[in-house]
Amino acid sequence: MILVSDQRSSVERDLREWFSGAKRVVVAGIGNPIRMDDFVGVRIVQGLRGKVSGRVLLIECETAPEGFTQQIVDFKPTQVLLIDAALLELKPGEARLVDPAKLTTFPVYSTHMLPLRLFCEYLAQTTKARIGLLLIQPRKTDFGEGLSQEVAQATRVVVNTLIDVVPREASPWSTKGF
Repeated sequence: MILVSDQRSSVERDLREWFSGAKRVVVAGIGNPIRMDDFVGVRIVQGLRGKVSGRVLLIECETAPEGFTQQIVDFKPTQVLLIDAALLELKPGEARLVDPAKLTTFPVYSTHMLPLRLFCEYLAQTTKARIGLLLIQPRKTDFGEGLSQEVAQATRVVVNTLIDVVPREASPWSTKGF
């Protein structure tokens, strides 16, 4: 079963708590478009397009999230959520919200230029924002295109969950100059 109800409600509860008090949010999808399920982060961001408020900046980072650092800093986020595939020893499609400081406890699969933990540490220092990782267990990361059935279903669930938990109301301040 993919994102079983207990696991889904746990991730949803974690995300709802993590986004509590959020004012400006960056959601960045990470992944390689030719490594099957590794593309899940980008696919989730694509699914959010047109469905979130202007208080949420969506970025399709692909394999080089560090290339978007200035864009993230300029947005002045209170929270930055990075979404990526990771080998978590879970069922394919299962997700976990992870504190980047605990990243060393997971055998993270990576196709990135810069290690994700270093990127998170740098973002935390430069933005003073709360940084979170939403990691999803892939089924296949072989060369090829398209998500496995389990990860595609998880993508739909995560998109719907994020639509429910990210800030929705209009910003009380002007966004001029951003």
